[in-house]
Amino acid sequence: MSINQLGVIGLGTMGANIARNAARNGTKVAVYNRTTEVTKDFMKQFEGEGNFASCESYEDMVKALHGERAFLIMVKAGPAVDAVIADLTPHLQKGDIIIDAGNSHYPDTERRVEELKEKGIRFLGMGVSGGEVGALEGPSMMPGGDKSAWEDCKDLLSKMAADDGLGGKCVAYIGEGGSGHFVKMVHNGVEYGIMQLLAETYDVLKNVAGYSNEQLAETFAAWNEGEDLQSFLVEITAKVFEKKDDINDGHLIDKIHDVAGQKGTGKWTTISALHYGVAIPTINAAVDARIMSGSEELRAEHRKDPVRTDLEEPLPKPEQMRSIARSALHLSVLTAYEQGFELMKVASKEHNWDLNLSECARIWLGGCIIRSVLLKVYSDAFSEDVSRQKTAAMYKEQQWSGEKQVHLRLFLELSTSRGIATPSTSAAMNYFDTLHRKDLPQSLVQAQRDFFGAHTFKRKDKNGVFHVEWE
Repeated sequence: MSINQLGVIGLGTMGANIARNAARNGTKVAVYNRTTEVTKDFMKQFEGEGNFASCESYEDMVKALHGERAFLIMVKAGPAVDAVIADLTPHLQKGDIIIDAGNSHYPDTERRVEELKEKGIRFLGMGVSGGEVGALEGPSMMPGGDKSAWEDCKDLLSKMAADDGLGGKCVAYIGEGGSGHFVKMVHNGVEYGIMQLLAETYDVLKNVAGYSNEQLAETFAAWNEGEDLQSFLVEITAKVFEKKDDINDGHLIDKIHDVAGQKGTGKWTTISALHYGVAIPTINAAVDARIMSGSEELRAEHRKDPVRTDLEEPLPKPEQMRSIARSALHLSVLTAYEQGFELMKVASKEHNWDLNLSECARIWLGGCIIRSVLLKVYSDAFSEDVSRQKTAAMYKEQQWSGEKQVHLRLFLELSTSRGIATPSTSAAMNYFDTLHRKDLPQSLVQAQRDFFGAHTFKRKDKNGVFHVEWE
C-alpha cells in the first residue's frame, strides 16, 4: 500500500513546514499541537495550501484519517517524544506507522522500534536536514526502522524530498533500528566540522591577511562557484559577510557575540566515535571549539596571558593568501567527510545495519545543510561500480599530492605564528599525517605501559606478545 494520509504532531517551524510540504504534494494532512492556539494560527495562515484537518486531540486526529496512514512527530528530542508516543499509541490500530522526524538520539530510536513492534505499531526514526526552508521546499530525509513502513511511506516521502541533481530524490531507506537517526547525527557532526573550518578560514583571512567584509563576501561567493568548494555552507557564508547591521552602522557579523550554541548532536557524534573506536579529530575539535567559545569566564581569565609571535613569517600577497586559504579549506573539508563516513562504516558493521554509504552521500547532495559538490566523490567512493571507486580514489589522491597540501601546511604556519587558533584545520592536517606515517611514536606509549603496568607489547621483528623487566 501507499500512504497518502499523514498526521503531523508538533507545529513549530519545522513541523509546520513539513505539514505544508506534504499537503502541497497531494497528501491529506491532519495537524495537531499541544497548544490549540498554535493549531488555529496554522490553519488561518495555511489552510488554503492543501487538504488540512485541524485537530484538538489525538482522538480527533485518528478520526480524521481513515485507512492507510502515518503519524509524524516533530517535537523536541527526548522525553517529549516518549510522551507523545505514549499518549498517541492507545488510539492507533495495528499496522499504523509512527515517524519520529526530530533529532532523536539513535539508542532511543532503537528502543522505540522494539517497544512499538510488540504493540503492532510500525516505527520509523527519520533524520531530516534542510532547516525551515528545506522542510517546506524539499529536505534530505534519512528514515530507518521498520522496512515495511518505509515501503508504504516511500512514495509520499519521495514527493516531499529534495532533488539530488542526478535525477533522484534525497531520501532512501537507511536500515534497521536507529540507523536513520545515527546517520543524521553523523551528518550534524560533519556539519559542526565544516562550519568550524569556515570560521577558522574567515579568522585567518580577516586577522592575518586583513580582508575586509566586502573582500570576504566576494571571496566566499567566488569559491562557491568552483568545483572544489561549491556548497550550501559556503554560499550562506558569503551572504553573512554581505549583511549590513540594521540597528547600527557597519556589518552585522562584527556585532555578533562570539559564543556558539549547540543542541547536542555534535557531542553525541563525539561520544559515539569514542564508543566505536573511530578517530574523528576534525569534528571533535569543532565540538571543543564551541564549548570553549562558551567558556567566557575561563577565556576572560586567560586573555591577559602573553602571546609571543616572534616566529612571524613574511605574509603572502592577498591573492596568494586567498589561494592558500582555499586549498586549506578544501582539504580540511575532505577530512571532515572522510571521518564521518568512517564512523558510519564502523557503526554499521557493529549493528549489522548494512548501510549503503554511497546512498547516504547521494541523499545529502540536495536539501541538507552539508550538501556539497564533494559528496559526489563519496557517492562514487562507496559505489559498487569499480570505475566510480577508482575515479573517487584518484580525485582524493590528486588533491593531496599537489600544491594544496603545501598550502594547508603554510596556512597553519601563518595562523600559529600569529597566535590564531585553528583547531579543526590543525586536526585535519594531523589526521592526514598520522594516517600516512609508516611508524608512529605510540611505540613509546606501549613501552611506558609495559614499564609501569606490565601491559605487554608486540615487536616488529617477532610474532607474539612480550613483557620485559625495564629496570
